[in-house]
Amino acid sequence: MTAADAPGTGDPPGTEEEWRRLDKRTVLVTVGVMAGVAGGAAVPTTLGLADGMPMWQALAWVLTGAALLIGCGAAGDYVRWRRTRYRIGPDRAELHSGLLLVTRRSLARERIRSVDLTAHPMLRILGLVKVRIGTGEHAGGESTLELDPVARAEGERLRLLLLDRPAAADADSGRDGALAVFDPRWIRYAPVSFVAPLLGGAAAGAVMQVSEWFGAQGKVIDWVADRFEHTSLVWMILVLVLAALVTGLVGALGLWVEMWWNYRLEREPGGTLRVRRGLFTARSISLEERRLRGVELVEPLGVRTFGAARVDAVATGIAEDDEDQHAEHKTLLPPAPRPVADAVAAEVLREPVAPTGAPLVSHPPAARTRRLRRALWGAAVPVVVLTLLGVLLGVGALLYGAVACALVVTPLALLAARDAYRNLGHGITGRYLVTRSGTLRRTTVALQRGGVIGWTVRQSYFQRRAGLVTLTATTAAGSGAYPVHDADQSEAIRFAAEAVPDLLEAFLVDRTP
Repeated sequence: MTAADAPGTGDPPGTEEEWRRLDKRTVLVTVGVMAGVAGGAAVPTTLGLADGMPMWQALAWVLTGAALLIGCGAAGDYVRWRRTRYRIGPDRAELHSGLLLVTRRSLARERIRSVDLTAHPMLRILGLVKVRIGTGEHAGGESTLELDPVARAEGERLRLLLLDRPAAADADSGRDGALAVFDPRWIRYAPVSFVAPLLGGAAAGAVMQVSEWFGAQGKVIDWVADRFEHTSLVWMILVLVLAALVTGLVGALGLWVEMWWNYRLEREPGGTLRVRRGLFTARSISLEERRLRGVELVEPLGVRTFGAARVDAVATGIAEDDEDQHAEHKTLLPPAPRPVADAVAAEVLREPVAPTGAPLVSHPPAARTRRLRRALWGAAVPVVVLTLLGVLLGVGALLYGAVACALVVTPLALLAARDAYRNLGHGITGRYLVTRSGTLRRTTVALQRGGVIGWTVRQSYFQRRAGLVTLTATTAAGSGAYPVHDADQSEAIRFAAEAVPDLLEAFLVDRTP
């Protein structure tokens, strides 16, 4: 690297911010993290070594390895700290890092769309945060700059500096300040989410995996078998499933508290929505209102049964490949009572009434018939398979299973099909088009009509016979496509033409005599 390439060299005085370093306490953070890793690995390693050597000798080997691990980690992070510089200029945000492979990256400030702050417990103890500056483009790490870590005050300064925008034209139609705050009563929706059974299954799998690592999987299985020695197989399975569900419920409660404790949604002057949340790991996620194209009300079956919904943002520039997949950058409100969700949606959109609550056009009976037919076919497949296996193998239990499956699965499938039909709907209200669908996960999307850049009309052979079409609104925001499933053909075309005038005019044929 030549002198002209060195950070800060060749810049006219006063035209750029001085180059800054990350916070020196990053080395302490690394020491703490590596010490935790070494401590977690020390116990099983010591026990394993103690089988073939004295305990003091095993401890000496483990402590030496832990010291080397912590020392190497700290030395590597010190070199990273020494070789990392950043600055915020009038036009660009720049980051230089690397020793053998020098990386220089910069983002145009006009393209910066998000400045998110995250602090895990070690960072919070030391008053530090990790700053993630992004453009929202789907270009992996090339569209982001990560400062890990800086002081909390420096992180707030960068967030305010980089997201400083002129006030929106319709800023007077909404209020600044807190739009929603944490309510402990919302925790009652955590156990009814789909996360609970998944966590229960993961916990059971983790027990078996860890016991295999220590060569004790057989002992675990024998211990469980001894507990149910005088219990039938059916009751044993039921008890184990119930135990896994209880474990999953406890895990779901803990996960919800960690993610949403201290939640606060607020609008800052200049038109920036900010979500702050987290118990141990604090997160601050910012979203510019000018990127907002609508909202999505998400109602999983369990949450919907208790009259609650989640509010997600439909916005441009929310990348799907963020490294923190569980941060849910687009979620503006966790599952909360439906009236609260509608009120927050209205506040976010600066509307007097939430468009997600508008009355929608029902879909024709042919759409219900399609869902009932598919439900019957889906329920018939396991019944037929079990029946054939029972006849071919001569196993009566399989035939009883086929009968039980027919008696249980078929009514459930028909109920789900009728619910899916009732949930279908679409409409136009003010500046927004609204579409709703789903049963296990019902979604109601209110999308700005001006954000629609195209329509896709799809019609299968069976849809043509029934006079139905699937109309999909294409947009640059959110998932990029929002469908209206199985709508009446003429009604769907009329809806598209009214929602976005002139977009379909060139493709319509006037059949008037």
